[in-house]
Amino acid sequence: MKAEEELKQVVKDKYSEIALQDKGTNASSCCGATTPSNKVYNIMMDDYTEVDGYVSDADLGLGCGLPTEFAKIAKGDTVIDLGSGAGNDCFVTRHETGAEGKVIGIDFTPTMIQKARINVDKLGYNNVEFREGDIDDMPVADGTADVIVSNCVLNLVPNKPKVISEIFRVLKPGGHFSISDIVLEGQLPAALKSDAEMYAGCVAGAIQKEDYLAQIEKAGFKDITVQKVKPIVIPDDILSKYISAEEVASFNKGNTGILSISVYAKKPGVKPLKAMVPLADVQAAESCEPGGSCC
Repeated sequence: MKAEEELKQVVKDKYSEIALQDKGTNASSCCGATTPSNKVYNIMMDDYTEVDGYVSDADLGLGCGLPTEFAKIAKGDTVIDLGSGAGNDCFVTRHETGAEGKVIGIDFTPTMIQKARINVDKLGYNNVEFREGDIDDMPVADGTADVIVSNCVLNLVPNKPKVISEIFRVLKPGGHFSISDIVLEGQLPAALKSDAEMYAGCVAGAIQKEDYLAQIEKAGFKDITVQKVKPIVIPDDILSKYISAEEVASFNKGNTGILSISVYAKKPGVKPLKAMVPLADVQAAESCEPGGSCC
């Protein structure tokens, strides 16, 4: 497998392409990175279409879960979305925080940031912003977030302990995260494990479930809870592009599991009390136009 910086560049280049692909192509492939399957329409993603706050233009057919469903987001919270893409989870999150909250999306792919900013401009939300940067070196101050969410992104980061420590840093004391990600139980075939395309496809970069949870605990988090587990099945017509027919058959009969898990964990401490904002001020902020009298 390539070195850390090389892997990051592979992911950045691939996701610049994925940002321009249609939702169907992304959903029927491994995170948009592999050739689409002609047998399975949806390999990893969960259906957002009935979720409050959903914006179809921001849904690229990526992700492997629905972390906002479990994230316990309260009105007025500051929430950070790691690997925010075109803004899908940010806009769902914004529905939960309300106008009095704040949502920050972080992504290191310029094309994704551009799409997300176009989407937020269309919506007119003044409490959602997108920052370009690495999630293992976030452009965010210590103790910023009440909640962190992420959807199928940590598996793409070569240095997972570093990004987990960054999550700990930017959460407020008593803050928490809910993250959906891909993990493994058992070993992938060597050809899958070493393939850069499968790395960008959210498979080759996944680590063992047990190790994933252990790294979260080692970083200092408590109340670690697996909220949801969903098996991921890669269709044979995709597998056959990387391994032989015999290896496909062996892999399908073996004990290796590719899993989407949603994990909750809390940073120790007590969150500071939020400052109360008068309702009239919130309503004014919602209607404020740049350069207008209310500003």
